[in-house]
Amino acid sequence: MRESRTSGLMSGEGKRGDWSSLKLPRFSSTLLKGQKNDYNDAEAIAEAALRPNLHFVREKTQNELDLQACHRVRDRLVSRRTATINQIRAFLIEQGIAVRTGARALRNSLFEILKNRADEISSRMSNLIVGLYEDWLWLDERIETITGEIEEISRQEANCQRLMSIPGVGPLISTGMVAAIGAGDAFERGRDFGAWLGLVPRQYSTGGKTILGRISKHGSRHLRTLFIQAAKVILMRPQNWERYSFGPWLKAAAERLHHNKLATALANKLARIAWSVLRYGKKFDSQDREALAV
Repeated sequence: MRESRTSGLMSGEGKRGDWSSLKLPRFSSTLLKGQKNDYNDAEAIAEAALRPNLHFVREKTQNELDLQACHRVRDRLVSRRTATINQIRAFLIEQGIAVRTGARALRNSLFEILKNRADEISSRMSNLIVGLYEDWLWLDERIETITGEIEEISRQEANCQRLMSIPGVGPLISTGMVAAIGAGDAFERGRDFGAWLGLVPRQYSTGGKTILGRISKHGSRHLRTLFIQAAKVILMRPQNWERYSFGPWLKAAAERLHHNKLATALANKLARIAWSVLRYGKKFDSQDREALAV
């Protein structure tokens, strides 16, 4: 029996499995009767499936699952590398040695520190730090290997090639987006995709008064982070803004918005443009401002 996730906002990842392993999405939890168990969960999902305005999420293909797995493994390795670097720094600080920020600065000065401070650092502590540095090198190698696989997939996938025509979008964002939403047919418009990413304000409206807070941070945290990073890269090069179709909007927004709000707004615009490129199969053209209007 094919498993379907019954959330209009794509609360699930489209995983494979049977009903016993299915997690009840929070958007259908209001239909849950009694205490939470497999039977009541299945009944609530079946009840939600009868609603006429429900949007189903298709099951992922094997290639999309493989690509998504590559991204997850890479994220885990990057987190482990960051934790390893921080642990090296922590051990050095405990010895009264501070190194300026940046992984490159620590890498370039680590062995010189161990050599010059040999009388202050015990041999046991020095061996531990060297072992952590070896773990760091191994993690770098693993990350480079998986990143190379992702880049190779992006060169072979037509959708990824179209997505990479968008400013700030590279192999990681393009493959991550294809792995997450496929052709984007689960969304009716680009703003729905931006809302799924959590790049829209959290809304709490009552008594006819609309209250907007921070971004909702729903959906894929991985993709949201990548789009915000892409937006910050674009903001670092204002001399290139005129080359983009959204350049006038970006210049006007930069005059009235804080840098972080501007980065979030630009990330939302990039996400909506990316959905249009993916959904309609057209490359981004910075000169054609109406073709990809979102």
